[in-house]
Amino acid sequence: MAPAKGETGNMNKVRIGSVGLGRLGLRHAENIASRMRNAELLALCDVDKSKLDQTADRLGVKHRFTTFEELIACKDIDAVVLVSPSALHTRQIAAALDAGKHVFSEKPLGVNVAECKEAEKAVEAHGDLVFMLGFMRRFDESYRYAHDKVASGVIGKPVLFRSYSQDPEKFIAGAIAFAPHSGGEFLDMAVHDIDLARWFTGSEPETVYAIGGCYAHQEFAACQDGDNVSCLMKFKNDAMVFLFAGRTAPHGYNVETEIIGTKGILRIASVPQKNLVEVLDQYGVRKECSENFLERFDTAYVNEVQEFVNCIVEGRKPEVTVYDGTRVSEIAYTCKAAFEQGTLLKFS
Repeated sequence: MAPAKGETGNMNKVRIGSVGLGRLGLRHAENIASRMRNAELLALCDVDKSKLDQTADRLGVKHRFTTFEELIACKDIDAVVLVSPSALHTRQIAAALDAGKHVFSEKPLGVNVAECKEAEKAVEAHGDLVFMLGFMRRFDESYRYAHDKVASGVIGKPVLFRSYSQDPEKFIAGAIAFAPHSGGEFLDMAVHDIDLARWFTGSEPETVYAIGGCYAHQEFAACQDGDNVSCLMKFKNDAMVFLFAGRTAPHGYNVETEIIGTKGILRIASVPQKNLVEVLDQYGVRKECSENFLERFDTAYVNEVQEFVNCIVEGRKPEVTVYDGTRVSEIAYTCKAAFEQGTLLKFS
Protein backbone atom coordinates (compact mmCIF):
# COMPACT_ATOMS: atom_id res chain seq x y z
CA MET A 1 0.00 0.00 0.00
CA ALA A 2 1.37 3.40 -0.96
CA PRO A 3 2.04 5.78 1.95
CA ALA A 4 -0.17 8.79 2.48
CA LYS A 5 1.12 12.14 1.31
CA GLY A 6 4.05 13.20 3.42
CA GLU A 7 4.41 9.80 5.11
CA THR A 8 7.59 8.69 3.38
CA GLY A 9 10.08 8.64 6.24
CA ASN A 10 9.69 4.92 7.02
CA MET A 11 9.57 3.65 3.46
CA ASN A 12 11.95 0.85 2.55
CA LYS A 13 11.79 1.63 -1.15
CA VAL A 14 10.26 4.39 -3.24
CA ARG A 15 8.00 2.75 -5.80
CA ILE A 16 8.38 4.56 -9.10
CA GLY A 17 6.34 4.74 -12.28
CA SER A 18 8.35 6.04 -15.24
CA VAL A 19 6.68 7.73 -18.21
CA GLY A 20 8.16 7.63 -21.71
CA LEU A 21 10.54 5.15 -23.34
CA GLY A 22 12.46 7.29 -25.80
CA ARG A 23 16.27 7.42 -25.60
CA LEU A 24 16.45 9.18 -22.24
CA GLY A 25 13.28 7.57 -20.87
CA LEU A 26 14.68 4.12 -21.53
CA ARG A 27 17.95 5.05 -19.82
CA HIS A 28 16.11 6.36 -16.74
CA ALA A 29 14.03 3.19 -16.56
CA GLU A 30 17.14 1.01 -16.76
CA ASN A 31 18.89 3.10 -14.11
CA ILE A 32 15.95 2.93 -11.69
CA ALA A 33 15.63 -0.81 -12.21
CA SER A 34 19.27 -1.64 -11.56
CA ARG A 35 21.37 1.28 -10.31
CA MET A 36 19.32 3.01 -7.58
CA ARG A 37 19.31 2.62 -3.82
CA ASN A 38 15.94 2.57 -2.03
CA ALA A 39 14.03 2.59 -5.32
CA GLU A 40 11.90 0.11 -7.24
CA LEU A 41 10.72 0.47 -10.83
CA LEU A 42 7.16 -0.68 -10.32
CA ALA A 43 5.49 0.66 -13.47
CA LEU A 44 6.19 1.85 -17.00
CA CYS A 45 4.06 3.95 -19.32
CA ASP A 46 4.40 4.43 -23.06
CA VAL A 47 2.02 4.71 -26.01
CA ASP A 48 4.03 2.10 -27.94
CA LYS A 49 2.59 -1.16 -26.54
CA SER A 50 5.21 -3.36 -28.17
CA LYS A 51 8.14 -1.36 -26.80
CA LEU A 52 6.39 -1.11 -23.43
CA ASP A 53 5.93 -4.86 -23.11
CA GLN A 54 9.44 -5.68 -24.30
CA THR A 55 11.03 -3.23 -21.87
CA ALA A 56 8.81 -4.24 -18.94
CA ASP A 57 9.57 -7.91 -19.53
CA ARG A 58 13.32 -7.26 -19.77
CA LEU A 59 13.43 -5.14 -16.62
CA GLY A 60 10.96 -7.22 -14.63
CA VAL A 61 8.43 -4.41 -14.18
CA LYS A 62 5.11 -5.35 -12.56
CA HIS A 63 2.72 -2.74 -13.99
CA ARG A 64 2.55 -1.41 -17.55
CA PHE A 65 0.25 1.32 -18.87
CA THR A 66 -0.36 2.92 -22.26
CA THR A 67 -1.93 6.08 -20.79
CA PHE A 68 -0.61 8.50 -18.21
CA GLU A 69 -3.99 8.62 -16.48
CA GLU A 70 -3.85 4.89 -15.79
CA LEU A 71 -0.38 5.15 -14.33
CA ILE A 72 -1.11 7.93 -11.83
CA ALA A 73 -4.29 6.09 -10.76
CA CYS A 74 -2.17 3.13 -9.65
CA LYS A 75 -2.18 3.07 -5.85
CA ASP A 76 1.05 1.05 -5.69
CA ILE A 77 3.11 3.95 -7.02
CA ASP A 78 4.71 6.58 -4.75
CA ALA A 79 6.52 8.68 -7.35
CA VAL A 80 6.50 9.46 -11.05
CA VAL A 81 9.46 10.12 -13.35
CA LEU A 82 8.39 12.12 -16.40
CA VAL A 83 10.40 11.66 -19.59
CA SER A 84 7.47 12.40 -21.86
CA PRO A 85 7.24 14.95 -24.73
CA SER A 86 7.95 18.50 -23.55
CA ALA A 87 4.47 19.79 -24.41
CA LEU A 88 2.95 17.36 -21.87
CA HIS A 89 5.17 18.21 -18.89
CA THR A 90 3.12 20.96 -17.24
CA ARG A 91 -0.18 19.08 -17.39
CA GLN A 92 1.38 15.81 -16.24
CA ILE A 93 3.26 17.46 -13.36
CA ALA A 94 0.00 18.93 -12.03
CA ALA A 95 -1.98 15.72 -12.49
CA ALA A 96 0.63 13.54 -10.80
CA LEU A 97 0.90 15.89 -7.82
CA ASP A 98 -2.90 16.00 -7.54
CA ALA A 99 -2.83 12.19 -7.45
CA GLY A 100 -0.47 12.33 -4.44
CA LYS A 101 2.69 11.30 -6.29
CA HIS A 102 6.14 12.79 -5.88
CA VAL A 103 7.36 14.05 -9.27
CA PHE A 104 10.68 14.12 -11.08
CA SER A 105 10.40 15.81 -14.49
CA GLU A 106 12.95 16.12 -17.23
CA LYS A 107 13.45 19.59 -18.67
CA PRO A 108 11.86 21.75 -19.89
CA LEU A 109 9.40 22.62 -17.16
CA GLY A 110 7.05 23.94 -19.85
CA VAL A 111 7.26 24.91 -23.50
CA ASN A 112 6.71 28.58 -22.61
CA VAL A 113 6.96 30.78 -19.54
CA ALA A 114 3.19 30.77 -18.97
CA GLU A 115 3.26 26.99 -18.65
CA CYS A 116 6.19 27.23 -16.24
CA LYS A 117 4.13 29.55 -14.04
CA GLU A 118 1.31 26.99 -14.06
CA ALA A 119 3.77 24.32 -12.95
CA GLU A 120 4.88 26.60 -10.11
CA LYS A 121 1.28 26.85 -8.89
CA ALA A 122 0.88 23.07 -8.98
CA VAL A 123 4.07 22.51 -6.96
CA GLU A 124 3.13 25.24 -4.45
CA ALA A 125 -0.25 23.57 -3.92
CA HIS A 126 1.46 20.35 -2.83
CA GLY A 127 4.20 21.45 -0.47
CA ASP A 128 4.18 18.06 1.25
CA LEU A 129 5.38 16.33 -1.93
CA VAL A 130 8.82 16.34 -3.55
CA PHE A 131 9.21 17.93 -6.97
CA MET A 132 12.50 17.98 -8.83
CA LEU A 133 13.53 19.12 -12.31
CA GLY A 134 16.22 17.31 -14.30
CA PHE A 135 19.17 19.68 -14.60
CA MET A 136 21.56 16.74 -14.65
CA ARG A 137 24.80 18.65 -15.15
CA ARG A 138 24.62 19.80 -11.54
CA PHE A 139 24.96 16.12 -10.64
CA ASP A 140 27.94 15.38 -12.88
CA GLU A 141 30.88 14.62 -10.59
CA SER A 142 33.27 17.00 -12.37
CA TYR A 143 30.80 19.91 -12.32
CA ARG A 144 30.01 19.33 -8.65
CA TYR A 145 33.73 19.22 -7.83
CA ALA A 146 34.28 22.50 -9.71
CA HIS A 147 31.27 24.11 -8.01
CA ASP A 148 32.66 23.20 -4.60
CA LYS A 149 35.96 24.83 -5.59
CA VAL A 150 34.20 28.04 -6.62
CA ALA A 151 32.04 28.07 -3.49
CA SER A 152 35.10 27.68 -1.26
CA GLY A 153 36.80 30.66 -2.88
CA VAL A 154 39.68 28.76 -4.49
CA ILE A 155 39.55 30.83 -7.70
CA GLY A 156 38.47 34.06 -6.03
CA LYS A 157 35.57 36.03 -7.47
CA PRO A 158 34.19 34.54 -10.73
CA VAL A 159 34.84 36.97 -13.58
CA LEU A 160 33.86 34.97 -16.66
CA PHE A 161 31.74 31.87 -17.20
CA ARG A 162 32.09 30.26 -20.63
CA SER A 163 30.18 27.15 -21.71
CA TYR A 164 29.85 25.27 -25.01
CA SER A 165 27.27 22.65 -25.96
CA GLN A 166 27.72 21.01 -29.35
CA ASP A 167 25.86 18.13 -30.95
CA PRO A 168 27.48 15.98 -33.64
CA GLU A 169 26.84 16.84 -37.28
CA LYS A 170 25.91 13.21 -37.94
CA PHE A 171 22.69 13.69 -35.93
CA ILE A 172 21.62 16.84 -37.83
CA ALA A 173 18.64 15.17 -39.53
CA GLY A 174 16.96 14.64 -36.14
CA ALA A 175 17.67 18.24 -35.10
CA ILE A 176 16.12 19.58 -38.31
CA ALA A 177 13.02 17.42 -37.86
CA PHE A 178 12.62 18.61 -34.25
CA ALA A 179 13.31 22.29 -35.00
CA PRO A 180 9.65 23.39 -35.40
CA HIS A 181 8.90 22.08 -31.90
CA SER A 182 12.20 22.74 -30.10
CA GLY A 183 11.60 26.36 -29.06
CA GLY A 184 14.92 27.31 -30.65
CA GLU A 185 18.51 26.41 -29.96
CA PHE A 186 18.80 28.48 -26.79
CA LEU A 187 15.86 26.62 -25.20
CA ASP A 188 16.63 23.22 -26.71
CA MET A 189 20.40 23.13 -26.12
CA ALA A 190 21.59 26.03 -23.96
CA VAL A 191 19.24 25.64 -20.97
CA HIS A 192 21.79 23.48 -19.14
CA ASP A 193 24.52 26.06 -19.77
CA ILE A 194 22.18 28.82 -18.54
CA ASP A 195 21.43 26.82 -15.39
CA LEU A 196 25.14 26.25 -14.78
CA ALA A 197 25.88 29.96 -15.25
CA ARG A 198 23.36 30.87 -12.54
CA TRP A 199 24.64 28.06 -10.30
CA PHE A 200 28.32 28.93 -10.59
CA THR A 201 28.00 32.72 -10.42
CA GLY A 202 25.22 32.80 -7.82
CA SER A 203 23.66 35.65 -9.77
CA GLU A 204 21.09 36.46 -12.45
CA PRO A 205 21.52 38.03 -15.92
CA GLU A 206 21.06 41.74 -16.52
CA THR A 207 21.60 42.14 -20.28
CA VAL A 208 22.14 39.84 -23.30
CA TYR A 209 23.35 40.18 -26.87
CA ALA A 210 23.00 37.15 -29.14
CA ILE A 211 24.27 36.31 -32.62
CA GLY A 212 24.52 33.26 -34.87
CA GLY A 213 23.07 31.87 -38.04
CA CYS A 214 22.52 28.99 -40.43
CA TYR A 215 26.11 28.33 -41.44
CA ALA A 216 25.62 24.80 -42.76
CA HIS A 217 21.88 24.06 -42.69
CA GLN A 218 19.48 26.71 -43.98
CA GLU A 219 16.50 24.61 -42.86
CA PHE A 220 16.66 26.19 -39.38
CA ALA A 221 15.97 29.66 -40.79
CA ALA A 222 12.31 28.72 -41.33
CA CYS A 223 12.01 28.48 -37.53
CA GLN A 224 13.91 31.74 -36.94
CA ASP A 225 16.70 29.62 -35.54
CA GLY A 226 20.30 28.78 -36.40
CA ASP A 227 22.56 25.77 -36.50
CA ASN A 228 25.15 27.64 -34.40
CA VAL A 229 24.26 30.45 -31.98
CA SER A 230 25.95 32.32 -29.15
CA CYS A 231 25.27 35.02 -26.61
CA LEU A 232 27.10 37.30 -24.23
CA MET A 233 25.39 38.19 -20.95
CA LYS A 234 26.27 40.59 -18.18
CA PHE A 235 25.12 39.28 -14.80
CA LYS A 236 23.99 41.44 -11.91
CA ASN A 237 27.21 40.76 -9.99
CA ASP A 238 29.17 41.98 -13.08
CA ALA A 239 30.23 38.47 -14.12
CA MET A 240 30.57 37.96 -17.88
CA VAL A 241 28.79 34.90 -19.31
CA PHE A 242 29.44 33.57 -22.81
CA LEU A 243 27.41 30.65 -24.15
CA PHE A 244 27.72 28.79 -27.45
CA ALA A 245 25.36 26.15 -28.81
CA GLY A 246 26.16 24.29 -32.02
CA ARG A 247 24.64 21.46 -34.01
CA THR A 248 27.51 20.77 -36.43
CA ALA A 249 30.40 19.42 -34.35
CA PRO A 250 32.48 17.14 -36.62
CA HIS A 251 34.22 15.31 -33.78
CA GLY A 252 31.35 14.15 -31.53
CA TYR A 253 29.24 15.33 -28.60
CA ASN A 254 31.09 18.17 -26.92
CA VAL A 255 30.26 19.97 -23.67
CA GLU A 256 32.95 22.12 -22.08
CA THR A 257 32.96 24.86 -19.46
CA GLU A 258 35.47 27.37 -18.10
CA ILE A 259 35.19 29.57 -15.03
CA ILE A 260 37.76 32.37 -14.77
CA GLY A 261 38.20 33.93 -11.36
CA THR A 262 40.37 36.64 -9.85
CA LYS A 263 42.69 34.01 -8.33
CA GLY A 264 42.42 31.04 -10.64
CA ILE A 265 40.74 29.23 -13.53
CA LEU A 266 38.73 26.01 -13.69
CA ARG A 267 38.11 24.07 -16.91
CA ILE A 268 35.72 21.15 -17.20
CA ALA A 269 36.15 18.83 -20.19
CA SER A 270 38.15 21.39 -22.16
CA VAL A 271 39.32 18.45 -24.28
CA PRO A 272 36.20 16.30 -24.78
CA GLN A 273 36.93 12.61 -24.51
CA LYS A 274 35.12 9.33 -24.11
CA ASN A 275 37.57 8.01 -21.50
CA LEU A 276 41.26 8.17 -20.62
CA VAL A 277 42.36 5.89 -23.47
CA GLU A 278 44.65 7.20 -26.19
CA VAL A 279 44.36 5.57 -29.61
CA LEU A 280 47.54 5.18 -31.67
CA ASP A 281 46.84 4.15 -35.27
CA GLN A 282 47.34 5.19 -38.90
CA TYR A 283 45.71 8.57 -38.10
CA GLY A 284 48.22 9.40 -35.36
CA VAL A 285 47.62 9.70 -31.62
CA ARG A 286 44.08 10.69 -30.60
CA LYS A 287 41.42 10.58 -27.91
CA GLU A 288 37.91 9.47 -28.84
CA CYS A 289 34.90 11.67 -27.99
CA SER A 290 31.59 10.74 -26.42
CA GLU A 291 28.96 10.12 -29.07
CA ASN A 292 25.96 11.62 -27.27
CA PHE A 293 24.62 13.09 -24.03
CA LEU A 294 23.66 9.68 -22.63
CA GLU A 295 27.26 8.56 -22.73
CA ARG A 296 28.82 11.81 -21.49
CA PHE A 297 26.42 12.25 -18.55
CA ASP A 298 25.75 8.61 -17.72
CA THR A 299 26.63 8.97 -14.03
CA ALA A 300 24.87 12.34 -13.73
CA TYR A 301 21.56 10.80 -14.83
CA VAL A 302 21.90 8.21 -12.08
CA ASN A 303 22.89 10.78 -9.48
CA GLU A 304 20.01 13.17 -10.16
CA VAL A 305 17.25 10.56 -9.81
CA GLN A 306 19.04 9.09 -6.81
CA GLU A 307 18.88 12.55 -5.20
CA PHE A 308 15.14 12.66 -5.96
CA VAL A 309 14.71 9.28 -4.22
CA ASN A 310 16.88 10.38 -1.29
CA CYS A 311 14.77 13.51 -0.81
CA ILE A 312 11.60 11.40 -0.59
CA VAL A 313 13.11 8.91 1.84
CA GLU A 314 14.71 11.61 4.01
CA GLY A 315 11.75 14.00 3.93
CA ARG A 316 13.59 16.98 2.44
CA LYS A 317 13.42 19.10 -0.70
CA PRO A 318 15.98 19.07 -3.56
CA GLU A 319 18.29 21.94 -4.39
CA VAL A 320 16.88 22.17 -7.94
CA THR A 321 13.42 23.72 -7.72
CA VAL A 322 10.47 24.50 -9.97
CA TYR A 323 11.57 28.14 -9.91
CA ASP A 324 14.91 27.21 -11.49
CA GLY A 325 12.96 25.75 -14.39
CA THR A 326 10.94 28.92 -14.86
CA ARG A 327 13.93 31.24 -14.59
CA VAL A 328 16.03 29.28 -17.07
CA SER A 329 13.14 29.29 -19.55
CA GLU A 330 12.73 33.05 -19.15
CA ILE A 331 16.43 33.57 -19.81
CA ALA A 332 16.45 31.22 -22.82
CA TYR A 333 13.51 32.99 -24.44
CA THR A 334 15.13 36.38 -23.89
CA CYS A 335 18.32 35.06 -25.53
CA LYS A 336 16.20 33.85 -28.44
CA ALA A 337 14.56 37.26 -28.76
CA ALA A 338 17.97 38.96 -28.73
CA PHE A 339 19.11 36.60 -31.49
CA GLU A 340 16.02 37.28 -33.61
CA GLN A 341 16.12 41.07 -33.10
CA GLY A 342 19.89 41.49 -33.30
CA THR A 343 19.92 43.92 -30.40
CA LEU A 344 20.98 44.16 -26.77
CA LEU A 345 18.10 43.25 -24.46
CA LYS A 346 17.61 43.84 -20.76
CA PHE A 347 16.14 41.17 -18.52
CA SER A 348 13.04 41.98 -16.54
